[in-house]
Amino acid sequence: MKMFDLTGKVAVVTGGGTGLGEAAAKALAEAGASLVLCGRRQEPLEKVASEIRAGGGKALPIVTDVARREEVESMAAEALKTFGKVDILVNNAGINIVKPFLKLTEEEWDAVFNTNLKGCFYCCQAIGKGMVERKSGSVINMVSVFGLTGFMNLSPYIASKGAIVQLTRALAVEWARHNVRVNAIAPSYIKTEMTKRDIESDEKILQFNLSKIPMRRGGEPGELAGAVVFLASEASSFVTGDTIAVDGGWLAW
Repeated sequence: MKMFDLTGKVAVVTGGGTGLGEAAAKALAEAGASLVLCGRRQEPLEKVASEIRAGGGKALPIVTDVARREEVESMAAEALKTFGKVDILVNNAGINIVKPFLKLTEEEWDAVFNTNLKGCFYCCQAIGKGMVERKSGSVINMVSVFGLTGFMNLSPYIASKGAIVQLTRALAVEWARHNVRVNAIAPSYIKTEMTKRDIESDEKILQFNLSKIPMRRGGEPGELAGAVVFLASEASSFVTGDTIAVDGGWLAW
């Protein structure tokens, strides 16, 4: 369908080598976009880039730690040098530390916030500047149902994702007059490397998560593809400041 066509568009996906970022990148490439893949490890980025190229797409892998401003700015400059513009930014990079609040160290708190929230801040500034100047663009922030509700032993993750939900709304209002849309996607339990470590490795935690999902199963990374392409494309041209839940009914429970 023409309104979902991303031919000629350029997308940056952080955390693009694995999990939700990989799924988002492949979905955008399938819709016609050229990809800039960012992450801290070269090997997974190269793997995803190769798969996109094998399907006839264009992909540029750039090792980037989003918690470091200079690396984000270097990545943004390389994206512009290679493709001339960036139309879509998917802020997906994120980390999690599972620990009771009273046992958290300041370093652990800062590590989560530096990647999840400050990384989003750096990328929105570095990439958003060009979007505002061209008066066109779509920013998609990958948050979580935990950005909208509570849970045990995840306080820095929950606080950082909740902050990104509010940052999404703030930028949507600020950039609307420049025709730059800013939205978020809130997944629940999706089967990724992170959830295998934090959820699936403990049967009690796994069953508790499943009990919160009316569909009684975890999602697959590819099940976010439709929401990503929708928010990146002209199909959502009048949608901004929203958070779309892809959660199997978690928030409706």
